[in-house]
Formats: sequence, C-alpha cells, structure tokens
Amino acid sequence: MQFPVHNTLGEIVDYIEMSDAVFDVPFNRAVVHQAMVRQLANRRLGTADSKTRGEVRGSTKKLYRQKHTGWARRGGRRSPLLKGGGVAFGPHPRDYRQDMPKKMRRLAIRGVLSAKARDEDLIVIDRFELNSPKTKEMVQILNTLGIDSSTLIVTPEPNIKVIKSAGNLPKTKTLPAPLLNVLDMLSYKFLVMTVAAVRRAEQIWGAG
Repeated sequence: MQFPVHNTLGEIVDYIEMSDAVFDVPFNRAVVHQAMVRQLANRRLGTADSKTRGEVRGSTKKLYRQKHTGWARRGGRRSPLLKGGGVAFGPHPRDYRQDMPKKMRRLAIRGVLSAKARDEDLIVIDRFELNSPKTKEMVQILNTLGIDSSTLIVTPEPNIKVIKSAGNLPKTKTLPAPLLNVLDMLSYKFLVMTVAAVRRAEQIWGAG
C-alpha cells in the first residue's frame, strides 16, 4: 500500500510502499483483546499476601468455655472473626502470567498497525532532525503534523534526543520499533513512525 511521508514541517515529501502483510490486515477483535489482557496480566506482580489463622501470632487456647456464658462460642484469638486474627480467603502470592501463541501475538500487532493506517491515525515522517534534545522543537513538529491528541512516537532504535525531547510532553511516549506492543498502540490516539521504523516493523512483524 502507498503511504505519504511527511517532513518535520508537516509537508508531504514522498510516498513509500508499505507491506500489506503488516499494514493492511483485517482487525481481529478477539485476538487483539486477548493480547491486551495477556499483556496487562503479565505486568501484575502477584505479591499480595495475607496471613491465615495458622500464621498470625497468638495463643490457640479457647478463650472461654463453650457453654453457659451467654456469649458467642469463641475459639482461639487467631479466629478470622476477631481483630488481629487471621484473614479468611485472603490473597496469597501467585503467578498471573498468561501464554499466547507467537502467531497470535504477531497477528494482534499487525491488526492494530493496520487499523491505525486505515483510520489515518498513523503518520510516517522521514526523520527527526534534532540537533539537541529540546521539548519546544518536538512540540513544533507535532503541531505541524496536525497532532492534537495523545501520541506514540516510534523510532527504529532508541534515540536519546527524541526520548528527551518528548519526555516532558503529556500523553506522549517514545518507543523503539522492536518493542511495539498492542497495549501502547491502543493507549495512544496517534502513531508517529519514521520511515526506518516502518521498515524495522516490517522486518520484525512481517515474518512468520
């Protein structure tokens, strides 16, 4: 598919041929949803823990006799019913990680990239020409490109000048092409990619 290439002044300077296998794929809602849920689940630490009645400190002796007191039939002070007692059915360390076939993960990323291209939320730029990290220059570039919402900026490799220039901008994130993922692309309205980043994405996500 043909796609326009902009410069930092917002002008169309060229057209590139982008792979249909990566940027023109049907959007599979179920696969994309599964990939997003998997990514959120894999971020969870699973370290929450509570003590059961067998783990809290305290005597196991029965507080008072069973009958003829007129009070509730209490056991030991470790009971979950008492302050300072154990927790019944509380959380314990566990692994939340989910697995997903490699082909499905690739399909999800292709589907989101294609949706961005179809919805005109994908903007391809020739390169970022920054002499030094400056937030003001990055703001000017985004404004000339007509971007007025949250933005994900993708470069072929980590670019320290781009990272620092966009670091203080709200709702803006930078990412190298090999780390493209479904959650980040869905979390930001616009996707800005350099030509080199597009080629890198085609190389990585177009295979298999």
